[in-house]
Amino acid sequence: MATYVSPPVNLPHSTNSSPIINNLQSEICNLQYNNTSMRWIYLSPHLDDAILSCGGLIWEQTQAGTQVEIWTICTGDPSDGPLSPFAEVLHAEWGSGADTPALRRQEDMAACRAVGARYRHLPIPDCIYRSAKDGTWLYNPDNLMGEIHPVDRPLVETGRAFLAASLKSEDTLVCPLTIGGHADHRLTRAAAEELGHPLYYYADTPYLLNDASVLDTLTSGMHAEVHPVSEAGLCAWQEGIAAYGSQISMLFENMEKMQAMILSYWQSSAGIRLWRVA
Repeated sequence: MATYVSPPVNLPHSTNSSPIINNLQSEICNLQYNNTSMRWIYLSPHLDDAILSCGGLIWEQTQAGTQVEIWTICTGDPSDGPLSPFAEVLHAEWGSGADTPALRRQEDMAACRAVGARYRHLPIPDCIYRSAKDGTWLYNPDNLMGEIHPVDRPLVETGRAFLAASLKSEDTLVCPLTIGGHADHRLTRAAAEELGHPLYYYADTPYLLNDASVLDTLTSGMHAEVHPVSEAGLCAWQEGIAAYGSQISMLFENMEKMQAMILSYWQSSAGIRLWRVA
């Protein structure tokens, strides 16, 4: 499958991420499509979130001939030098080694193939790799599921500017509700909402499956739509998630539990819900 690296996008300078902003690039698979056609664009904070949350729907859409792209916000390599202790622990848990971001991008490409979607990978590093100018690590297990760090606020504009330069007016844009409150999910949603582009929202999975108590609060004033997913779509969804081999033990313990949890989620509505402002 062909890939394309887009030209750099001129974006404002960030205090802690100048290589990201001064050399923002993205990858998109399979460029042979009609640029005038409407696309469904799913924003994924990390290399798994969109397919975890919407993989069955994405498969149904691509099977129907709809052009679907997954744009992942935090996929970049960490800066040279030692990793944060938090990142070291996660790498050990994932069994992924020094080339973790590259491995996870490869997993995402395979997952996108499973559901028929194109992909774009932005070079903003995952929050576990981000630091302030003085080298202080911004995130740890205690603040990961919380507000965007003040030093990171310029990255919201980085994301917004990329989206503004890349979206077409007829595109349908889908972003996370931020169930679980992960800082990178908050960053992704904030960048999307600053666009002024109409939005759909998806329920962050598996956070939703572990604690749905905040769903009513996050969707207050929104209208829910159930998008049907067939048994074939369910199978493609599970196959897509299975491609993220490094993440399965952390998210589900094992493949069997992943399949059972996604099956149960699918059975609850025979589809996937999206929300939009009423």
